[in-house]
Amino acid sequence: MKPSDPLQEKHHLRAAAHLRRLHQQNGDLLSACIFERLVHLPQYTSAQTVLCYVSFRSEVSTHAFFARMLADCKRVVVPYCVAQHLELFCLHSLNDLAPGTLGILEPKLELREQNHRRAKVDELDLLVIPGLAFDRQGGRLGYGKGYFDRLLSGARADALLAAVAFECQLFDSVPMRTYDVRVDAVITETGILQIDRHAREASGNRFDIVSAREIEHRCLAPDDAKTLAKPIDGILHGVGDF
Repeated sequence: MKPSDPLQEKHHLRAAAHLRRLHQQNGDLLSACIFERLVHLPQYTSAQTVLCYVSFRSEVSTHAFFARMLADCKRVVVPYCVAQHLELFCLHSLNDLAPGTLGILEPKLELREQNHRRAKVDELDLLVIPGLAFDRQGGRLGYGKGYFDRLLSGARADALLAAVAFECQLFDSVPMRTYDVRVDAVITETGILQIDRHAREASGNRFDIVSAREIEHRCLAPDDAKTLAKPIDGILHGVGDF
């Protein structure tokens, strides 16, 4: 029997994860639950500079979370793609964004050139990361371009790499290669899986499932979830999916 091809395995897993996410019901409500958990983490409370992706289509929605971060006086940073890497932009208002490639909201071109709007990866205290599939050892499968892996490799050792995902995006195992970056926590609508980074590094960059601990989740009242899930004025939502 031939050994499994990691690239082919990733391809099949991406297709399966995408299909699961595409059929996820109540995405806005579940997204609100996910971010309600995130904002109660001590790492969020203490963070001054927070990076978060701008959600699109079936991803866990980050739109309401941006309003929350700005209200909490966080320095909010969003990534955007330039050539083969991600640049970082300091967001002051949701009005700083405009539809770009494929309708994805990106920083307006005229604002990107302002020096005070630029950020560096080593300034980030908390990174909120998207992805297609995750496992309970911190494995992450992205969209295949490696943009976030290249960005995350430059993050500070004390910065929290927190992935947000629907429970349906969790798998038993995600194939990882040497250049793939694992996350420190996976936050879903049902709870938070926080991985002990020090235990991972001590074992040669391999996660030991014993070092993973489930944080008891905070129950969200239905009325609170509905409030958090309300769309933000002026935000454009994509149609269809990748």
